[in-house]
Amino acid sequence: MSRCPYFHKTRQRFLSEVNKVKLIIQIPCYNEAETLEIALNDLPKKIEGIDEIEYLIINDGSRDNTVEVAKNWGVNYVVNFKKNKGLARGFMAGLDASLRNGADIIVNTDADNQYCGDDIETLVRPILENRADIVIGERPIDQTEHFSPLKKKLQHLGSWTVRVASGTDIPDAPSGFRAYSREAALRLNVTNEYTYTLETIIQAGRNKIAMESVPVRTNPELRESRLFSSMFGYVRRSMGTIIRSFMMYRPLKFFMTIGIIIFVIGLIPGIRFLYFMATGSGNGHVQSLILASTLMLIGFQTMVIGMQADVISANRKLLEDIQYHVRKVDYDREDHEN
Repeated sequence: MSRCPYFHKTRQRFLSEVNKVKLIIQIPCYNEAETLEIALNDLPKKIEGIDEIEYLIINDGSRDNTVEVAKNWGVNYVVNFKKNKGLARGFMAGLDASLRNGADIIVNTDADNQYCGDDIETLVRPILENRADIVIGERPIDQTEHFSPLKKKLQHLGSWTVRVASGTDIPDAPSGFRAYSREAALRLNVTNEYTYTLETIIQAGRNKIAMESVPVRTNPELRESRLFSSMFGYVRRSMGTIIRSFMMYRPLKFFMTIGIIIFVIGLIPGIRFLYFMATGSGNGHVQSLILASTLMLIGFQTMVIGMQADVISANRKLLEDIQYHVRKVDYDREDHEN
């Protein structure tokens, strides 16, 4: 009986530690020595509902003193790449490090101080209130002065395309200002090397992960974007990412749509040939028959590819579930050891 009070106190202390919420704010960096400290100074030090806030940078092969600036400021963790691997790889490495260090919520922001640090509280609020597992900051694109009219239109077009591909209603898909719950981060996979922003939305939409968008503010531009060298390059790579993600996560719809369109187009010269055959002048229109047969065969084969891809996609879903459980066991064990 004498052990009961001690046991009770120990249990209470354990429960209080378990219920603590830890936020890690991660920042991908590539030669950001000039702007990083400005971005770090803008980050919140305290948020209601968050018990602990830590900071992490992903040094993506920087050749300047980015790491030194970060360490002098007092960041808790530094993930180092010896060579530049791109934004997507850096983002996933940051998630991995954050999860291993016990993060309950992970916020991703930029090193150029594009986003207002005070809005991190707005980002994490839907997760703290159990309304969402992924929260994406919606920038005031039309009011952003350093965005050209063409870039504004392309941002809206890209977001609309992602909404169609993902079945979600996220208004600002390219936004990198995001918050993830631990559960959502455990399920994320990024396969392309360009950017994580578009693929993760399509993947989350396919996996029915609860997402929400909140309005956020932006700061004046400190430097030009390094993600793309030209507007044409941005459009080309973004569309490639969207199409590839659509093929991976919604293959049946993707290939069936293309196959049906090709098949229907093939029916047109086929019907034309049958018409001439019925009127007794079909001998001079064999080309229509060849074209119809070719297009209809291509359309049918495309639909078959869609069904095969759908089976592969189902297997991919099983592998993702296995990966999720392996990650969860691995990270939770490491968290308890720490």
